[in-house]
Amino acid sequence: MAQPVPVRSGGFGGSEGLSNFLREENFELLIDATHPFAARISRNASVAAAETGISFFSLRRPAWKQEPGDRWTTVSSVAEAAGALGELPRRVFLAIGRQEAFHFESAPQHHYIIRSVDPVTPPLGVPDARYILATGPFEEPAERELLTENRIELIVAKNSGGTATYGKIAAARALGLEVIMVERQQPADVRTVGTVEEALGLVDHVFSPEMKRGV
Repeated sequence: MAQPVPVRSGGFGGSEGLSNFLREENFELLIDATHPFAARISRNASVAAAETGISFFSLRRPAWKQEPGDRWTTVSSVAEAAGALGELPRRVFLAIGRQEAFHFESAPQHHYIIRSVDPVTPPLGVPDARYILATGPFEEPAERELLTENRIELIVAKNSGGTATYGKIAAARALGLEVIMVERQQPADVRTVGTVEEALGLVDHVFSPEMKRGV
């Protein structure tokens, strides 16, 4: 989709490359609006902002909150989620994307249904895995049908927030299924807002005359 502002695609070459780009283009504000689990990009943005001295904040949609009926086990990483599956074979629905799916090779005794936008390459080195390529949004009724038809016992998901992929969480609640939830690991020292409206308000504040004068 065409945007009414200049757009740049592709990487910058780490935090140093991003720092150089910010200086060369004379930017005064950097907003990190990447995916909540795009840890490397967010880290590079934070470092680049510190190196250049420009204003910086993150826009992050709010994380999902556990509700009555949810059976969550929270973990801090996908690797930890793989270890939390247990020793007994289970039917597991992986909804974590493709990049970190390899962690589950450490638990080959389980049967996996793996859904991702892009193919998992190479396929997991486990004896029993099936792959589904699909792009959200995923509604609760369809998710409930998917989980039931595949006799899923447990879901592994990232707490990405938003509505597009929440259907599986609501479906798990309705079916009484356990969810291993990978929580976000956000830097504590980065100012964060949860909506576009809040972000626009903070932009106005950054560029207000009082802030420009250092008040």
